[in-house]
Amino acid sequence: MTNIVNAILVQNGLVMLARRSAERPAYGGKWSFPGGHVEPGESLEDALVRELDEELAVRPTAFSLLETINDPFAPPHLPVTYHMFVVRAWTGEPEIQDDEHSELIWLPPLQAAQLDDLALGEYRALLERL
Repeated sequence: MTNIVNAILVQNGLVMLARRSAERPAYGGKWSFPGGHVEPGESLEDALVRELDEELAVRPTAFSLLETINDPFAPPHLPVTYHMFVVRAWTGEPEIQDDEHSELIWLPPLQAAQLDDLALGEYRALLERL
């Protein structure tokens, strides 16, 4: 099983979404959330801190697990689970640091839920609950 952590940064009533770079093999060009693979022996929380530092140069200081989503498009023999964290405080200013994402936007959760090109439809219900 592949475990992936994702961060839903929330600030002033807005959520941050990240557009996956078009050349990414999974969900290229789609709106998602920053994050990445949990390395062997790494906790979900440590992976979240590491991934946000690598991708956005921020360090989360207040976060909690919101939900777990099983990727509906992953093959049965290679399941993928997304561990969705709400991040309400961090140090640093989010800025793309690598080629994982091409764009960041801040939107009200209900407006974000209406985007046509979300990576997973399961994000809609999650965003509507924020």
